[in-house]
Amino acid sequence: MVKVFDLGFMLTAIPDVLKYLPVTILISFGSSLIGLVVAFIVALIRYFEVPVLSPLCKLYISFIRGTPTLVQLFIVYYGIPIVLVAANQRFGTNINVSGLPKIIYVLFAFALNTGAYMSETIRSAITSVDAGQWEACYSLNMNTRQAVTRIVIPQALTVALPSLGNSWISVMKDTSLAFSIGLVELLSAARLIGARASRYLEVYIDAALMYWGVCIVMEIVLSLLEKRMRKYEGRIGA
Repeated sequence: MVKVFDLGFMLTAIPDVLKYLPVTILISFGSSLIGLVVAFIVALIRYFEVPVLSPLCKLYISFIRGTPTLVQLFIVYYGIPIVLVAANQRFGTNINVSGLPKIIYVLFAFALNTGAYMSETIRSAITSVDAGQWEACYSLNMNTRQAVTRIVIPQALTVALPSLGNSWISVMKDTSLAFSIGLVELLSAARLIGARASRYLEVYIDAALMYWGVCIVMEIVLSLLEKRMRKYEGRIGA
């Protein structure tokens, strides 16, 4: 008689699925980190309404918001090799297009995606900083760069941190899309392991518990970081 649910298989499959958890964490953390840099640049360009660049940033955000993440991944996966081949022909370089690891495409696509969403969060957070903070900075003979880096951004990060954390968690759950270009991560590994034994439910539960565990850890880290930032904000306000 075939077991409806095999707890033994679920437990024995955990180490095989767990091996691919670092890939998922690398994709989510790496793309979020790069995306955060992109987000700050885009947010500041839009906040200060830099000519030419600000409309381009609006177009970038609109495109990312209006297209599925999977489509963006395919555009990056098939578009970057074309750009690199054209660069080789134009500049005489010898970049090995076929030798690029697939994780590079995934990181780039996800960074562009999360950067667009994070930029709106950061821009809103910067806007929420009291105008008196800017005036106080200028009264102390700070220039705009010093005001932004020393006063405005630390306060804006406190406001934006919960939303940025949610963006990171969303990216982690979207990492399963990487399998569409052949990169094996947590969920796709579970799918392959389940296919070999025709036991999908067990391995999907394994994957779900691992995703859940990482999210719990991340929520704890974000909570501690937010408390620390609140203390910092209090010192700034004083």
